[in-house]
Amino acid sequence: MSDGDPVFLFDLDGTLVDSVYQHVLAWKEALEAEGIDLAVWKIHRKIGMSGGLFTHQLLRETGLGIDGARVDRLRQLHAAAYQRFSVHVRPLPGASDLLAWLSSSGIPWNIATSGRMETAAVTFARLEVDPARTPVVTRDQVRYGKPDPDLFVAAAERLGSSTRGAIVVGDSIWDMLAAVRCGALGVGLLSGGYGADELRQSGALRVYDDPADLLAHIDEVGGRR
Repeated sequence: MSDGDPVFLFDLDGTLVDSVYQHVLAWKEALEAEGIDLAVWKIHRKIGMSGGLFTHQLLRETGLGIDGARVDRLRQLHAAAYQRFSVHVRPLPGASDLLAWLSSSGIPWNIATSGRMETAAVTFARLEVDPARTPVVTRDQVRYGKPDPDLFVAAAERLGSSTRGAIVVGDSIWDMLAAVRCGALGVGLLSGGYGADELRQSGALRVYDDPADLLAHIDEVGGRR
């Protein structure tokens, strides 16, 4: 791979798969099981962070004590709830076509998600991506999740590349902040619920509706056969 070859690094939830709101509801259920009442919109604003940072921020906002046991319980409760809600998860429009186009064009791509494999596995299955055969990186495999850049750095390394000049595609401000921090070019999608202005202010150079819209304009971000 030469330095000029594009490398595409994708977030998963809300970027390739329509699963953000299932995660929100799963976190809502987990929090309520711990006696924590928090508005759904506040939960949504933090989707895309690593689970540990997510729970620490939520607990700090509610003024409750933060300890490892409670964080672990919340993670496990969220994972169990998401497994149930995931029956409604589907790939976003154009997601499979976009990945297939990149592969057929000889353009390397990888998926880097803040989710641990315990929840990401079912999401990969909905996308028909086999982690045993497709390069993916989950939160279990890096020290820090988003907005730290570790996930995207690891994803690029698995492709024998670096993040410098890579195309990071994500739906959240946390994806865009991580992209900026590792020298990648951020491309935002509206399919996770964040607004275009928010994504641009966090570092997105281009914003599209969903994977289908990105594929229709792929030449604008360096995607060429």
